[in-house]
Amino acid sequence: MANLSPEIIAEMKKQGVFALATATKDGIPNVVPVGMLFVGDDGKVWLVDNFLKKTLKNIQENPRVSFYVWNPEAKESFQVKGTATVCNSGADYEKAVAFAHSKKETLPAKNLIKIDVTEVYYTTPGSHAGDLVS
Repeated sequence: MANLSPEIIAEMKKQGVFALATATKDGIPNVVPVGMLFVGDDGKVWLVDNFLKKTLKNIQENPRVSFYVWNPEAKESFQVKGTATVCNSGADYEKAVAFAHSKKETLPAKNLIKIDVTEVYYTTPGSHAGDLVS
């Protein structure tokens, strides 16, 4: 598992909406905006599933996911790749539900999707664009 640097985590906290990419088992891509994506207590990236349909199905068929970290004030932008696991019970799931309900009580918080980060790449234009972050 690759670790997210404190710099990347700080940029994630500034970002409101993330583009999450998944693909079917046959490789048909899907990208959706998600708002409840953050680093959980266990160091994995957590995503609260409120309204995912195709994305959830894709993750169940093909757990490889990707999202980018970028905001207008950021000096760098990053592409994060990982492997997702769907959780719908347990202490972490309950924490995710409580987090979602703290934002808006009526959100369904159907699942917690945990992403084990495997790779992080620079996506900022320049000579290091596409390079693996060490």
